[in-house]
Amino acid sequence: MSILLHIAPDLRANASMGTTANPVLIDRFGRRVDYIRLSITDRCDFRCVYCMGEDMSFLPRDAVLTLEECARLVKVFVSLGVQKVRITGGEPLVRKNALWLLQNISSLPGLREQVMTTNGSQLEQYATALKAAGVHRLNISLDSLDAARFRKITRVGELDRVLRGIQAATAAGFEHTKLNSVLMRGVNDDEAPALVQFAIDNQLDIAFIEEMPLGEVGRHRESSFVSNDETLQRLQDRYTLISSTESSGGPARYWRIPGTTSRVGFISPHSHNFCESCNRVRITCKGELYLCLGQEDKIELMPLLREFPQDNAPLCAAILDAMQIKPKGHDFDLNRAEPAVVRFMSMTGG
Repeated sequence: MSILLHIAPDLRANASMGTTANPVLIDRFGRRVDYIRLSITDRCDFRCVYCMGEDMSFLPRDAVLTLEECARLVKVFVSLGVQKVRITGGEPLVRKNALWLLQNISSLPGLREQVMTTNGSQLEQYATALKAAGVHRLNISLDSLDAARFRKITRVGELDRVLRGIQAATAAGFEHTKLNSVLMRGVNDDEAPALVQFAIDNQLDIAFIEEMPLGEVGRHRESSFVSNDETLQRLQDRYTLISSTESSGGPARYWRIPGTTSRVGFISPHSHNFCESCNRVRITCKGELYLCLGQEDKIELMPLLREFPQDNAPLCAAILDAMQIKPKGHDFDLNRAEPAVVRFMSMTGG
């Protein structure tokens, strides 16, 4: 559901181009939002089975935020107290001139961390440039170490290319790089120990993400769903895992393996709901502000960007007002006949 917000006059008066009266983003449940995930493209060079349909239609150029609009949005959010920005897609590195945006964002005063989620396909070419552009950390999707399985999951991806990209990121000086893995029963769920060992051997972190029922591919996902409790048990049969209170600013809960530098994280929207501490919102490449990945309510920011190209006051006010409709939590239910969220993961941003 798209929602139009009334722009409060006092917020409009207190907000100006690039500055505000130092408000912060607090939702109606008292949670502070200091982390945004911005998708800069819906396009991707992979077609992962849990993220996209096999035959995807992508947005025309004029329906996507320009890079200048992306930079303006991030600047406004940072002025409202956001300290962490994650750039996502689709695959963000297929967006032409993405490096310009990353350089622009990294120079913003008050920003603590700029990170990127990528499928790794372009890292062999761009890792050094990303580091120079001010990207602090990378999350790299890796669901299998078997080339044939990897191709089946991604439909078109080449495992060796991603592995070379991971090596390039390490050579470029990236630290605490995190692998993201989605396990699916009967597809790759037996690879959890091998993926963890790969992370250990390459001094990487790894997070296992439970499948989420999003879009058409979310139908009947209960048959392939693997809970993180099950994955944890499988790993504990091989490794000593010590619970940690560490956080990377997102929903992952981490465990340490003694004698290694690697952390094993679990993002568990089903088995261990993390909504009570949610500190983030998502912005699609169309400028839609989603207050929750698992709900359909959204705020359209693109019209404000284009109607008021020199005035950030309406944009600031809409964002501040939006905090009052941020839901308490998502609504994922694997047993539901129809997925609660009909958009694909790639449409919201990885």
